Amino acid sequence: MASSEITLEAVPSIGEVSAEDWDACANPGKACNGRGKGTSSGLPGDSAGLSKIAYNPFVSHAFLSAAEKSGSATIRTGWGPRHLVAKLGGRVVGIVPCYLKSHSQGEYVFDRGWADAYERAGGRYYPKLQVSVPFTPATGPRLLIRDGVDRERIAEALASGLVALCGVSKASSVHVTFALEAEWKLLAKHGFLQRTDQQFHWHNEGFATFDDFLATLNSRHRKSIKRERREALAADVTIHWLTGSDITEDAWDAFFGFYMETGSRKWGRPYLTREFFSLIGETMSQDVLLVMARRNGRWIAGAINFIGSETLFGRNWGAVEHHPFLHFEVCYYQAIDFAIKRGLRHVEAGAQGEHKIARGYLPRTTYSAHFIADPGLRRAIDDYLKRERAYVAEAGRELADMGPFRKDADEAP
Repeated sequence: MASSEITLEAVPSIGEVSAEDWDACANPGKACNGRGKGTSSGLPGDSAGLSKIAYNPFVSHAFLSAAEKSGSATIRTGWGPRHLVAKLGGRVVGIVPCYLKSHSQGEYVFDRGWADAYERAGGRYYPKLQVSVPFTPATGPRLLIRDGVDRERIAEALASGLVALCGVSKASSVHVTFALEAEWKLLAKHGFLQRTDQQFHWHNEGFATFDDFLATLNSRHRKSIKRERREALAADVTIHWLTGSDITEDAWDAFFGFYMETGSRKWGRPYLTREFFSLIGETMSQDVLLVMARRNGRWIAGAINFIGSETLFGRNWGAVEHHPFLHFEVCYYQAIDFAIKRGLRHVEAGAQGEHKIARGYLPRTTYSAHFIADPGLRRAIDDYLKRERAYVAEAGRELADMGPFRKDADEAP
């Protein structure tokens, strides 16, 4: 008879877990389809709401393996893999993508103030454990659990395992960022502090065309979007969707140039290597959408998106020519158009950006959970987070009221 005891192990590379086992936990029952046919309903018997059927490309073995193999997320760059693996009877039943970090870069949930305060008081904040998808501010599962097992039991074991791993690693803390709300609530029961923030997401209300979406906006915003779309393409710019085999190495070369140009201005040193893009092109190109702008026979701008079964995730953008509103066209309007055509329910356009509201992207709460080992630091952060959560909630309500949608049902579209 197989043992009923759950065993936990931290592995230093995703390569130590087979793609089959990893993906059975990360996206149970789902192949990489990108066809908008997913559902987010929970599985029977999942009272904690931890089961999410929708395919998420970022927690796939292909994506995270590319981050490691390309040298983007490695010990050298301050992202030392410490993936937590749960086994039952020798079979992998749960995984947490986890990294031992020597800095707070590439996370999009900011704790540098915590680190500075702790170190001024004589503490040592780094290393810390980061449960996330490197360089990717997109909500998704963080406690990855295979179908056909007691999901709540495995989730509890993984949560407890993170606390234990914090001690064994001599880390100051564990940070689980952009988690599902159900995971956020479960982790709170294990002593994790709760943090919220917000992003701006677009929601598909069953639109058949982009014009159907425009018809839900008030007159001022509807006219503004039409004008921006016209002016973005006024200089003989054409827009192209590349996915699957259409994404050639030449297209990756062009996009990487855009990425480096924008990343160097914003961060000083872009996070992802050129090899990363070739690797995802080889292993998951059907889950990638490049929206590319062309003028005078050459690519001049582009944005990379990843396709889930419910959501289009917008990530990086860049340009070598700058035209009015081209950023909005390539990143926001083309994403909406693609989501409508594919039957996707949501577009997540990345971190920050209140300017997205006028373009139909409304505030949505994001969740992170933080285990702080030092009791003094924990008390200080807990007090801060209570006030921050109240501020985030109030700001979200105010920003939602600024939305561009028609308030009067009788207003003519």
